[in-house]
Amino acid sequence: MKISIINKRRWRILRFYIVGWTLACIFLSIVRGVGTEELGNLQFELRTSMVISITLGPVLGLISGLAQILAEERIYKFISIHKLLMIRFVYLIVFLILMVLSAYGIYELFFGTNVSIVDFAFDEGSGAVYFYMLSVDFFLTIARQINLMLGEGNLRKLLIGRFYTPREEERIFMFLDLKSSTPLAERLGHVEYSKLIQDCFNDLGIAITNDAEIYQYVGDEAVLTWKMEDGLRNQNCLTTFYQFKKHLEDKKSYYENKYGCQPTFKAGIHAGIVTVTEVGKYKKEIAYHGDTINTAARIQGQCNTLESELLLSEFLKAKMETDKFKFTTKGSVPLKGKKGKVSICAVHQDDISS
Repeated sequence: MKISIINKRRWRILRFYIVGWTLACIFLSIVRGVGTEELGNLQFELRTSMVISITLGPVLGLISGLAQILAEERIYKFISIHKLLMIRFVYLIVFLILMVLSAYGIYELFFGTNVSIVDFAFDEGSGAVYFYMLSVDFFLTIARQINLMLGEGNLRKLLIGRFYTPREEERIFMFLDLKSSTPLAERLGHVEYSKLIQDCFNDLGIAITNDAEIYQYVGDEAVLTWKMEDGLRNQNCLTTFYQFKKHLEDKKSYYENKYGCQPTFKAGIHAGIVTVTEVGKYKKEIAYHGDTINTAARIQGQCNTLESELLLSEFLKAKMETDKFKFTTKGSVPLKGKKGKVSICAVHQDDISS
């Protein structure tokens, strides 16, 4: 399951770049092939140019997509910004070289002309093509970063207006909060504490293996959400917490050497009907509203009082069928801001694979 979800995410990245590059190449072919005259010795008819574009586009998309996956999973946040910029510069040079080699190979394969690769690469007017290609790469990279900032898939939802008007969804929400955050902030100072939160939330990326969507980061708190069926499947909403916990424990030496502490988290989970809509005029985002969210936050607020690291509403527990987890009823608890009491149970799990 975890492998298929990770591969699904990687495929979405590859698909985005393949489609983007193919459309960009087709657009260039139309511009070059209709009503324009080539400056150089190489003359591209529309048919010739379209054949090259339809073949070259997926190749360039595959290269860009694989580079983006590598950057997100292996490079970003693991090196300094200066090294990151240097790697980006080297990548652009390598990308241009691979682009020229691919285009030349396709050109020779389909049309069999005796043009040297040097003449092909430095033909008059090729500079404008290279500038266009670098601009496309820049645009696709920016679009990918915006998609990451909004949350995976939310950029597309905003563009098609899916949540232009409010609509209801049944969802699970988890409020995840760093334990003993105030003493840690006082001891580490603002900058080091922010770096600690950065590292913790980078490690929280493991949540995607359980179909989680990271809805918000608020200070030292993260809010995760699932569609009801996704969160209940294989108890993903519970498994996520313990996988994240184990992931932090596996990196204990890293955190202790760098920050002098082992970060631990507490969480509260609840489910129900919420309203989801697009909000904001000058800064847009997709927002969820409803009592379900407030209740999940209040349940998390009871973790210290009830001496539990993970609390779950009885309402959500009743929807689960599992023998992987143990539950201890904590009774009906009054929650701040709610008139009635909410039945809560604590969740226990001795061991879970990462």
